[in-house]
Amino acid sequence: MEARDLGALLLLGALWGASFLFIEIAVPALGPVLLVDLRVLLAAGALVLCAVAVGSLPALRARWKEFLFLGGLNAAAPFTLIATSQLNLTASLAAILNSTTPLFGAVVAAVWIGEALTVRKTVGLLLGVAGVAVLVGLDPVPLSGVVLLSVGASLLAALCYALGGVYAKRTFSGVSPLGMGIGQQAGAAVILLPPAVATLPGELPSLAVVLSVLGLALLSTAVAYLLYFRLITSVGPTKTLTVTFLVPVFGVLFGVVLLAEPVSVGTFVGMGTILSSVGLVTGIRFRSAKEKGRA
Repeated sequence: MEARDLGALLLLGALWGASFLFIEIAVPALGPVLLVDLRVLLAAGALVLCAVAVGSLPALRARWKEFLFLGGLNAAAPFTLIATSQLNLTASLAAILNSTTPLFGAVVAAVWIGEALTVRKTVGLLLGVAGVAVLVGLDPVPLSGVVLLSVGASLLAALCYALGGVYAKRTFSGVSPLGMGIGQQAGAAVILLPPAVATLPGELPSLAVVLSVLGLALLSTAVAYLLYFRLITSVGPTKTLTVTFLVPVFGVLFGVVLLAEPVSVGTFVGMGTILSSVGLVTGIRFRSAKEKGRA
């Protein structure tokens, strides 16, 4: 991977990790539905402007039903579930739980498209379950019914991402990445608009909330998607998937440094276990310099 691509990968991990920070700041003031609708609406608008600027505005009207479904499954539902969970979870915990997406992806691919569930993947899945148990059981956030429901919502969001990824792969062959991004965000915005209007706050949000919404929509969604699409094209999906290991690291870093969130040994043991399970399931491993020299 060239230095430019490595820099883009690190930036993508930081932007997606920062999304949990932005949500933690904004969701108490706006509520999950309004926050997410603003996120996808502003992101869709920014991506459309990018498409116009480069002269490649995609024609999406013919497939509006598929994009509406994709927007619901891969954006509206998981974004809202994560935002709802962060009313009771720290940004750090939510970021680590979200890294289970590849684990759900392996199960969905096995059931939906018949992809082989090998022994290695099965061991990885079992290790991932153990990692979630360690993470939740030893996290500084006190366990309660509400916290457990919030953890469930965050894991359900990861399942939605896995389902959305397989659906997109089967349905949108040949559609440009930029077109996928615009269609998905626009579809999610349409779905969430009625409930978002119904939950408008009674007072104007603070400057911190406004800046968090803009950061979430423009940086962690629009710019992040453009980086993601660029990396898929330049280095391929497997190397791009290593961003899974970076997002929780940045999520914890931002949560601890900027929000003074509590962490414990259990936080890092759980995160390490989950990321190890992701490595087993995805087949990604990091080679030493000696191994690279022999390649």
